[in-house]
Amino acid sequence: MTGERAPETENDAAVLRQLQTGWFDRVPARYWLTRFVLLRGLGFVHVVAAIVLLSQMGPLIGSEGLMPAAGYLERIGATTGFWEWPTLFWFDCSDAVMAALAWLDLVLACLLMLGVGNGLLVAALWLIYLSFCHVGQTFWGYGWEMLLLEATFLAIFLCPLRGLRALPSDHAPPTPVIWMLRWLVFRVMFGAGLIKIRGDGCWVELTCLVHHYETQPVPHPLSWLLHQAPLWFHQAGALVNHFVELVVPFGVFGPRRLRHLAGTLLLGFQGMLIFSGNLSFLNWLTLVVCLSCFDDGLLGRLLPRRLVGLAQAREGSWSDARSRRIGVGLLALLVAVLSLGPIFNMLSSRQAMNTSFDPLHLVNSYGAFGSVGKERNEVVLQGTDATVPDDSAHWADYEFYCKPGDVERRPCLITPYHHRLDWQMWFAALGDYTREPWLLHLIYKLLNGDAGARSLIAHDPFEQKPPRYIRAAFYRYRFTRLGDGSDAFWQRERIGNYLEPLSLRHPGLTRFLVERGWLVPGRARAP
Repeated sequence: MTGERAPETENDAAVLRQLQTGWFDRVPARYWLTRFVLLRGLGFVHVVAAIVLLSQMGPLIGSEGLMPAAGYLERIGATTGFWEWPTLFWFDCSDAVMAALAWLDLVLACLLMLGVGNGLLVAALWLIYLSFCHVGQTFWGYGWEMLLLEATFLAIFLCPLRGLRALPSDHAPPTPVIWMLRWLVFRVMFGAGLIKIRGDGCWVELTCLVHHYETQPVPHPLSWLLHQAPLWFHQAGALVNHFVELVVPFGVFGPRRLRHLAGTLLLGFQGMLIFSGNLSFLNWLTLVVCLSCFDDGLLGRLLPRRLVGLAQAREGSWSDARSRRIGVGLLALLVAVLSLGPIFNMLSSRQAMNTSFDPLHLVNSYGAFGSVGKERNEVVLQGTDATVPDDSAHWADYEFYCKPGDVERRPCLITPYHHRLDWQMWFAALGDYTREPWLLHLIYKLLNGDAGARSLIAHDPFEQKPPRYIRAAFYRYRFTRLGDGSDAFWQRERIGNYLEPLSLRHPGLTRFLVERGWLVPGRARAP
């Protein structure tokens, strides 16, 4: 007795033998199981994205947020309309409507993750998330947003137009859409590889990983440990990175054996990235899209036998319906035309990273870590009740959820969740406040004890009463070394002020916010 249920008939046994072939056997490619796992994975990523929306959109882009979406649309409305900047919030950008759409987004994402979905449901997910991305401004302007939109748009054509079954019998997965997803995999990986060797000499010198684990936006608990590794380990890691991003992607277009090998290497690489840093849902989403490299012949060996049997019972490689063939053909033509921009971008010596070439984000260019910082500087917000805000005053730190602050706090593990303010604080430290003007709005709100702004902060040292002054101090952070006897994960030294001490009476602060449209004249408050 092996504990496994034997096939009930000789035909069942034949079905399982056909699907549960070896990795490299020559069998016709079928994608029922591929679609099944890919859509469930895409649903999971959308669930995470919706939870981030619900927990952070109010204090970030709500009517009282750091960068209100309604005010943004009002500013661009004179020169931009729906077709140039498509979003449902042109019709109503109230907090109630935003919350309702975010909750609907979560419900639809949960249904898709559980296997209940069709083309209309996936299209609704795409349209809702596109609408949020187009009003999210800085906080929803990352490359993984474009990747999620592009993958979701392609997934619309993987599904039947109607019906809610996980394995619909009347709509086989269109093989051309699977190939379009592989083209997306190629652009994500190859674009990331090109931007590295063009963007920073340390990738060619194989020394970037010496610094990367310490200077990446939001370090992972394992980042501290990986940083301790010897030089040869970091050099080997850079070589692996170049191989997987510059060589392996070509395998996704190869014959079955090579394609499965390429897909396996890509999945393993994404797993390594997940365990080395908190990069939002970027690597989780890339992992999901990489599932398009596999067919039912391989997945049939890994998934439950009952599911494998249901998939094999379906007929055909993809639907024979003429309307579906026409729709997929038009999609292929659209993707081919829109791919010209990303192709020219990849070939250009001035390659742009994470760039969209159409307002719907249908076919985009991708890349990551084209340059790697050699030192980590952090903007640390500090408040004081002192009458004179000089260095002799007692300054208390505001602690964020995951960005480095308290040197004894272990780096956090949040992937695939994403604290958008923490991430943007990393960008703030790379320039000055004129590039991240929302930072002044955050300080103003903390000076007022604003509940929304405080919800973005892990620890407010002034819970009872807002401070008199807040400054943005500039610190250099370094990982401690293994075996140095310290209980801390970081060491830091202050290198000056990023922003001088500000109070509600500061005329420059209120004037700046009024000019940005974030403060109505006369509403500024002073203690």
